[in-house]
Amino acid sequence: MRLRNFIMATSAVVSVMFIGGTYFVLNRVFDQSLKDEARQSSRAMAQVTFNAMFELMSTGWNRAQLQSFLEAMGRATADTPTRLQIHRGPLVAELFGEIPQTEADALLNRVLADGQARQTTAGDNIRYLFPLEAEQKCLGCHVNVRAGDTLGVIDVRHDVGPRLAASRQEFLNWARLVIPAALAIAALMVWRVRRRIELPLDQLTHNINAINDVSDLRQIQAPHRTSGILEFDELLSAFEQLTRRIRDIAVDKNILQFEIGLLEKFVITSEVVRDWRDYVARLLEDINQVITAHVLFSIFKIDEELFELEIFWRHPPTDDTRAMVERYIREAINQHTQMGDLTTVHIHHHCHAAPETPAIELSDEDVRLQVKSFFVDTPKIGGIVGIGVHTDVLGDSTLRLVMDSILSTLMNVVGSVKAIYKYTRDLEYYATRDPLTDLFNQRVFWELLEYERLRAQRHAYSFALLLLDLDNFKLVNDGYGHSFGDKFLQTFADTIGGALRTGDIFARYGGDEFVIILPETALEEATLVAQRLLDAATGMTLDAPDGSEVHGAASIGVAMYPQHAEDVRDLFMFADNMMYKAKAEGKGRISVPSEQDVVDVFRDITQNGVMIIKAIDEKRVIPFFQPIVAPDSGEIAAYEVLSRLELDGRIVGAGDFIEIAEKMGVIHRIDTLVIERALQEISEQNYQGRIFLNLSPRALVLSEFTRDMIALVAGSGISPERIVFEITERDTIKNLALLENFLLDLKLEGFKLAVDDFGSGFSSFHYLRRFPIDYLKIEGDFIANMLHSAKDRAFVQSMHTLAHELKIQTIAEFVEDQQVLEEVGKMGIDFAQGFHLGRPSRHILATSHWRAPNHALRSA
Repeated sequence: MRLRNFIMATSAVVSVMFIGGTYFVLNRVFDQSLKDEARQSSRAMAQVTFNAMFELMSTGWNRAQLQSFLEAMGRATADTPTRLQIHRGPLVAELFGEIPQTEADALLNRVLADGQARQTTAGDNIRYLFPLEAEQKCLGCHVNVRAGDTLGVIDVRHDVGPRLAASRQEFLNWARLVIPAALAIAALMVWRVRRRIELPLDQLTHNINAINDVSDLRQIQAPHRTSGILEFDELLSAFEQLTRRIRDIAVDKNILQFEIGLLEKFVITSEVVRDWRDYVARLLEDINQVITAHVLFSIFKIDEELFELEIFWRHPPTDDTRAMVERYIREAINQHTQMGDLTTVHIHHHCHAAPETPAIELSDEDVRLQVKSFFVDTPKIGGIVGIGVHTDVLGDSTLRLVMDSILSTLMNVVGSVKAIYKYTRDLEYYATRDPLTDLFNQRVFWELLEYERLRAQRHAYSFALLLLDLDNFKLVNDGYGHSFGDKFLQTFADTIGGALRTGDIFARYGGDEFVIILPETALEEATLVAQRLLDAATGMTLDAPDGSEVHGAASIGVAMYPQHAEDVRDLFMFADNMMYKAKAEGKGRISVPSEQDVVDVFRDITQNGVMIIKAIDEKRVIPFFQPIVAPDSGEIAAYEVLSRLELDGRIVGAGDFIEIAEKMGVIHRIDTLVIERALQEISEQNYQGRIFLNLSPRALVLSEFTRDMIALVAGSGISPERIVFEITERDTIKNLALLENFLLDLKLEGFKLAVDDFGSGFSSFHYLRRFPIDYLKIEGDFIANMLHSAKDRAFVQSMHTLAHELKIQTIAEFVEDQQVLEEVGKMGIDFAQGFHLGRPSRHILATSHWRAPNHALRSA
């Protein structure tokens, strides 16, 4: 049965019953002779009825009490000429529903409309209509009305005709039959409606009100019984289908907010790189704010058959759970067609939860069905292989898609962080190590030499410095190639290292030169050690590619602290002079300074210092310009200004006077003079490109130097944006905070900053981390050797990648042939500099493009 038919049938029955009764009652009115009394009694009865109704309503009456009240009113007027009816108005019917009542006539509607009481007389009948107006205290129940609105009407009728008694008796006879039947039918219909419609509707309303997020949609269940009303059942069925569809496509707002928040955390900073494991552990905790995830793991390829597995636990796992997850990840990798069998894997477990946290215990089925993992198709050495997570949301298709998105992003971010972490660690290591021999490099050697000098001074003991230079190594390199030359150097380093004592400090100074510090050693003992090293070098042999044996040979210079010098630079100069003396005397021997050697070296140092001061005073410091070229276009993008001294008609390179000038404390004067003359040359040539100017850190920490430099550039009329100051690392600066302040001052003025010889020392790495660097000049030794050394090439690539991650442009130094230039271009390095692209000259080139020479030029 349709709902409309049910309502229409019920309304028809009620209408027929009460319209007939109303017609019967209205045909009997009060007699005209009783009109005055009827009017008074009608008003009084209406008022009494209203008061009684108000008292009952104040107690919170229900439909049954309403019916009882009506019946009581009927019985009260049964033996009187009065008939009373209470008519429910539309506002009450809207809130509480219809009740059986006569259809309102025009007069009653007017009373409902304007709220004015009315009285009419028709023949023997008198009628009084009393409006029920809502008061302020009625609004607690009647929430849809305002004070003064008409809630209903009390309709009082009096019949004063001679046939009143007979008619009333007849009416009561009919009422005794009709009213109970109508009430029974109404009660039955109310019961049926409540059972069929109201109970399922209440259940459905409760389920809807309980929805707070997407997961609550799974708890909604449609009512199982049918209402018997087709439209209502169809509505319930449609709602159930809608719920299923929303459940399939909806994404919880918490998850969307989490994804947005997660993206905000995918900013790679130095802190993230340094503490990347803590970073991933925090991400796991963030994921658990919206999705339960017990385990997050990542796999990295360290070597061809070596993998590193990092497993992050939300809570400590049991031993069985730990072993089960490890086994599953191994199986997942082995099933990956691009990786084959897992040969060696280093496994690291991480858990940042408190020790008292309950342990995680997972079943084998949990691990297999609730682990989601991604693997790259072609993993590379040093890169991420895959990433995965254990979570209980994989059964939900929508949440599974969300987890796929999170894992895909995580794999890229974690892979990048780990790669940068590896590059950083490599750079930190090789900032102190020579990549070919794995010995300490030149920069660390100077730091260790200074440290040993301070220790010897404090404890009043002597130490020795040995400088070893391979004899005839150029013939080995030229005759058998760079690859064999590198192997020869490695073998020599291993041989000499094996002949040293525990505690001796061994470093590669550069090329085929090696230095050794012998702590707490007297001259006699130093000579014995030097002889042992000479014997080891002479006894070294290496099979050449043509099958011949190549023998080792070396010349060794010895210098003692404090006998020969109290300054490390002077001490090194003594050892260097002694090494060249050994070579001059026939090579393959040891040279220890004699008293005359000490006199000669001091004389040379004094003469050099005097010549430098004289050149500065006479302003014979001149700038040389070397082009910096874009590898892809050949365009000259900038020039680097190099310092030269003009002494006795000859040009002296920076390597012959910079260290002495720094030691003498006049390096800032040289820098100022060369920059002043360079800016003058630039203005005269009307050059509009960028200029790289070398500054010593020891000059920068002088406050007046920075101020004078800014004023000097301002006076030249050249925009600060075109000036790039190169921070060199010739001397270690202990007060990096002071240096940082001066560099920030330059940056605020608009100048650009570059790190020179990056990768050659540990301090340059600190420069990169602390200072606002714009350019990174890669150490030339790496560039020159990268065609012959896979390690050097890897370091160059690592430095370039790190720089670009930090939005820093790169410049390759020591580009001395076309092959190196082409490789620089392939690697994506931004600029190149070297003899192949142009030697330093006194003037800026007239052309803006570099032209390839007929043959590659190599530096001496």
